[in-house]
Amino acid sequence: MMHGYGSFEGDLIELAERLPEAFVCASPRAPLTAPPPVVNGFAWFPIPFDSNGLPVPQALPTDFEGTDPHAAALAMLQWLDELDARVDGGLGTQVLMGFSQGGAMVTSLLRLEPERFACGVNCSGFVIPGAFSGDAHLAEVRPPLFWGRDAADPIISAERVAFTSEWLPAHTELDARLYPGIAHGISREEVADISNFITRHVDISGGR
Repeated sequence: MMHGYGSFEGDLIELAERLPEAFVCASPRAPLTAPPPVVNGFAWFPIPFDSNGLPVPQALPTDFEGTDPHAAALAMLQWLDELDARVDGGLGTQVLMGFSQGGAMVTSLLRLEPERFACGVNCSGFVIPGAFSGDAHLAEVRPPLFWGRDAADPIISAERVAFTSEWLPAHTELDARLYPGIAHGISREEVADISNFITRHVDISGGR
């Protein structure tokens, strides 16, 4: 469970009790301290903001290879590898979930290791532009991906949404849903849909 820009590890974990009981949820803290105006928040990679405090989409580079977003995804895979080695019997089936920038991390991890994860959940997030090493293979594997958002989301730009709307169906088995009125957030209805989505795509009857 990967939190959004400016948040922290205690955020999404509060949703764990409303997800399938068979899963153990982990919520890591992003590696970077988000700069002002954010207070006591963290980020997976830097995002420039304009004078109104909104993200500047055109400032994001078109190729993230070797830059912070790509490095953050690699670091997250390393963290999962280390966790897998420490857990008796390994982690078992893995599902990704993220909000906003954490949602971008979900798709980035799938792009690096398309067959590692049973499915992904992207809440009010987006896809990072540019090429990742596993993009072509991801389009072949097409793992299930849930993308929930509000069409009137005031944070994610129209350009970023348009790119994501085109990219996701070409690379994943997409379950896209709109939740009017949630703005840049997650509703109880969405969490219920996420729980059902995970249950559909992961066989939890056998435990691991």
